[in-house]
Amino acid sequence: MSLDKYLKIDQQSFKKNFFYRHSKLVAPDLIGCYLIRNRIDKGLIKGMIVETEAYSQEEEACHGYNKKTPSNKVLFGEPGRFYIYRSYGIHHCLNIVTDKDNFASGVLIRAVFISNKNERSASGPGLVTKTFEVDNKFNSLEILNNKCLWISKGKSYLEKKDLIQTTRIGISKAKNIKWRWYLKRSRSISKREKGDRNPNLKNSTNNLSGVT
Repeated sequence: MSLDKYLKIDQQSFKKNFFYRHSKLVAPDLIGCYLIRNRIDKGLIKGMIVETEAYSQEEEACHGYNKKTPSNKVLFGEPGRFYIYRSYGIHHCLNIVTDKDNFASGVLIRAVFISNKNERSASGPGLVTKTFEVDNKFNSLEILNNKCLWISKGKSYLEKKDLIQTTRIGISKAKNIKWRWYLKRSRSISKREKGDRNPNLKNSTNNLSGVT
């Protein structure tokens, strides 16, 4: 299958208003979807999104809580674009812009499972961008209208019981808001909820059909 045809199928898999919703609605729906990167001369790398976090200008942990700035203006822009920033000047973080124009709302991709790599190779925001070779040049890129980096609908149906909903990680404000979700049967989560044990290998995403 040609790349153009492959991309067209992925674009058509999302409803038009998928990203035009609050981040807390989009974040759990991204679990089970695929993050795909087309690397020049290296081919495609594809992995299942297994952990996400939602942020919104309504709460203090969001980059857009105070005001729009040159560095966060993409987060206030059109939904369905990537928002990339460097965390603590160390690693890049991959986010999805959601909801509506002039309203800061986004989803952080925290962890991705890649079947042909170590299960922990993308088990954190910095590891995701490192593994998928993502940096600031992808900032503001349309998610479903490019040939470099995009998201595809998942093949496996997930129910609410398949996900764990908990508080977000690595923030100093609005710490009690439960806007983090992860796939319970995945072994690629950045940090599990207290009391939630890592699943056995045979019960994890390593055996989900359709994960390539």
